[in-house]
Amino acid sequence: MTNRRSFIKQSTALSALSLLPSSFLYESLFQNGYKMQALRNNVGIFSERGGTIGWMISDDGLVVVDSQFPPQAEHMVQEIRKQSDRKIDLLVNTHHHGDHSAGNIAFKGIVEKVMAHENSLKNQKANAERANSVDKQLFPDTTYKKGKFSEKVGKEKVSLHYFGAAHTDGDSFVHFENANIVHCGDLVFNRRAPFVDKSAGANMENWQRVMERGYKAFDKDTLFVFGHSGSGYEVTGTRDDLRAFQNYLAKVMEFVKKGAAAGKTKEELAAATEIPGAPEWKGRQTRPVNAAWTELFDEK
Repeated sequence: MTNRRSFIKQSTALSALSLLPSSFLYESLFQNGYKMQALRNNVGIFSERGGTIGWMISDDGLVVVDSQFPPQAEHMVQEIRKQSDRKIDLLVNTHHHGDHSAGNIAFKGIVEKVMAHENSLKNQKANAERANSVDKQLFPDTTYKKGKFSEKVGKEKVSLHYFGAAHTDGDSFVHFENANIVHCGDLVFNRRAPFVDKSAGANMENWQRVMERGYKAFDKDTLFVFGHSGSGYEVTGTRDDLRAFQNYLAKVMEFVKKGAAAGKTKEELAAATEIPGAPEWKGRQTRPVNAAWTELFDEK
């Protein structure tokens, strides 16, 4: 019976991957069990399968940032219920990918408001329609278009910042201002080769500018939460990690440009396991290299 339950849970999570491009998130995604970790000021993170979930649990407000897959979101709800039976005030999606938003459905009827950038909503609806899974979604009901959008929850102020196309065309930094914690979603892959969703408006050149704007918008005391991290690295860090990722993106673009000028093919470059000038991002570089090639040569 235990094995059957495990199979059903894994199958549910895998079906949610249909909301993602088929090449994404098969490696290093699944873990056993889950972890709740407090950070500061009633804000913390939840890790199990998919992109890191952020949370705020206090007497006067409940907030969740991203939702992984339905079984994991249910675990998150169970943890909240151990501390509070009030309705959840706010669910935020940093972007639309299934490992960050498929679990929204677990919050249906128990959350007051679901927020995201307007392009995140557009992309989530488009993916759900392609996958014929609209009935399995809880879509954002509140969106914003430019700059900064804030919501007061209890004593905390939660602000979403949009700096343009990056990982997709709808990524938000989510700032718990009093706690000074920023959830980056997949705007930062900490020492892990990123997925660059060109089908949803990703732009590697502008992604570098987004990292620069994020570095300047927050301060040296800000604690950052990342969507994913490489082996041996944490899903939390400082704004120096934004600069490091900005450098990595620039080095990928440089690597592809120089390689093409030297007569190498896209396939040859995509076989790289390390990018010169950014050695911490080890492992297959196929996804970012292919995206850089598309941006440099196919979209011109």
